[in-house]
Amino acid sequence: MKRFVLSLLCLFAWNAEVFGASRLKDITDVQGIRENLLVGYGLVIGLNGTGDSMRNAPFTEQSARSMLQRLGVGVPAGSLKVRNIAAVAVTGRLPPFVSRGERIDVTVSSLGDATSLAGGTLVMTPLSAADGRAYAVAQGAVSVTGFSATGQAESLSQGVPTGGRIANGALIEREITADFNGAAELSLKIRNADFGTAAAVADIINTFAASAYGGPIAQEIDVRTVTLKRPKAVTATRLMAQIGNLVVEAQTPARIVIDEKTGTIVIGDDVRVSPVAIAQGNITIRVTETPVVVQPEPLSAGETAIQPSTAVQAEQAGSKIGLLEGPSLQRLVHGLNRMGLKPPGIIAILQAIKTAGALQAELVIQ
Repeated sequence: MKRFVLSLLCLFAWNAEVFGASRLKDITDVQGIRENLLVGYGLVIGLNGTGDSMRNAPFTEQSARSMLQRLGVGVPAGSLKVRNIAAVAVTGRLPPFVSRGERIDVTVSSLGDATSLAGGTLVMTPLSAADGRAYAVAQGAVSVTGFSATGQAESLSQGVPTGGRIANGALIEREITADFNGAAELSLKIRNADFGTAAAVADIINTFAASAYGGPIAQEIDVRTVTLKRPKAVTATRLMAQIGNLVVEAQTPARIVIDEKTGTIVIGDDVRVSPVAIAQGNITIRVTETPVVVQPEPLSAGETAIQPSTAVQAEQAGSKIGLLEGPSLQRLVHGLNRMGLKPPGIIAILQAIKTAGALQAELVIQ
């Protein structure tokens, strides 16, 4: 699919010879093969006075005392007054088929009132999944890209200094086992659900299977699912490797996506607009305040006063009526360009065309 992005004051066009042709592995996922989310609670130590204050983050003091007690150091309650410790949440993703002893990246985020995690080290932190079991242990120096500097009259910050990352910072301690090669049936999930794509996926797999295995193995189930019956002569891993590079012409619905916050508009290649006449004009209202100082008469008992003076002007830019017709995406974009519209005006016009019933596409506003 060819896409045209309208952002800020420009209209950009991307041209491609065959954009809809994709490999099977790029548009589908195998059901059951997915990542698992991990989360843990830990402490970052070694901060240069930028950690949590024990008064505002009492859980940091409790965690630090518990850690020291496990190490054989007794600490009375309320005795910790340092600012070099921060309580953090540690998150990561457990990839499928990962083995014990492998490493994954983790993200560290402050939970208290720490101002920066730069220079800190995460102490050994177990990472658990949704079942409550620990699958990895994280530890290491925190890499922070943001910074913050504050003086008496000015402050400067860039990025987020209270969050960081540890590359290969978690060690896998428990793996999720599964007999993938022994599965008799596999399910492919289409990422962009479409009936035409599901049928095309089943057809291209059966065409390959007829010559490779002597018969069809795929069957479309619904708009998103295609099931495969694994031939006995091949493992599931080899089967997915063989069909993964098959090229499929993926079909997508006619859709226009609008992000009003950034003024970005993405128009799909299949979008069509019935002939409509459009008039678009802008009204500019200018309010000018010109206070006037009024002086009292000589030798009078009056006081100097300020009298308000307000001027309100309204201007309307000349609007033109244009004919917009989009039997093809190129003509639609050309028509919008000829009207000389900015992204806010284009967004308003597309919404009005949709309301008028002339826009043959789904309008998605984010």
